[in-house]
Amino acid sequence: MSRGGGAGYDRHITIFSPEGRLYQVEYAFKAVKGSGITSIGVRGKDSVCVVTQKKVPDKLLDQTSVSHLFPITKYIGLLATGMTADSRSLVQHARTEAAEFRFKMGYEIPVDYLAKRLADKSQVYTQHAYMRPLGVAAMLIGIDEELGPQLFKCDPAGHYVGYKATSAGLKEQEVVNFLEKKMKNNVQLTYEETVQTAISALQSILLEDFKATEIEVGVVSVTDPLFRVLSTEEIDEHLTAISERD
Repeated sequence: MSRGGGAGYDRHITIFSPEGRLYQVEYAFKAVKGSGITSIGVRGKDSVCVVTQKKVPDKLLDQTSVSHLFPITKYIGLLATGMTADSRSLVQHARTEAAEFRFKMGYEIPVDYLAKRLADKSQVYTQHAYMRPLGVAAMLIGIDEELGPQLFKCDPAGHYVGYKATSAGLKEQEVVNFLEKKMKNNVQLTYEETVQTAISALQSILLEDFKATEIEVGVVSVTDPLFRVLSTEEIDEHLTAISERD
């Protein structure tokens, strides 16, 4: 039974409630928030940065094996927020799409087209009963040769759109409100400002001073278009710069 008086309309993915809602798709959105992790993406004038929390649930786990950042190609990175197992499936599909595109077309897949392909798959999952929607919100980052830095977000319903800055997961709306103030007047952020804006937004909303091992940061820039995950030493430098600035 759905909690909102849906009386059985949440049993099947393909049945609309009388209000025109698809409860199962809404539950997928709740699954993204239910992961308890907040993720942020910020696009600057010559770079894009994504930041997320790194929670290691068990002391016996190898920290290096826990990550929400995935390289799709050498040039495109994906930040998955939500159910980890579902995100692995999404990443596998994204890599297949990118490899097939490279093989057929002879050049790297554009970020916006990859986002469209992932969103198409997610949308089909909301139409057919044989597959449930994936409980994952994916942020894709990369550099487009003509358009420059690109940041796209795909949600479980199959909606995808480009952003200057965005957030996913827990406290998503609070982060968006924070970023709207930071990014107003169409500010053009440098690489350092882009990374530090993303990290400081996460710290401000969650009211935590993170250690370098507690967050993950992925970046691409025009000068270095290869997607890479920052080392703890590099993250530490940015955290120090933020604390000195504040």
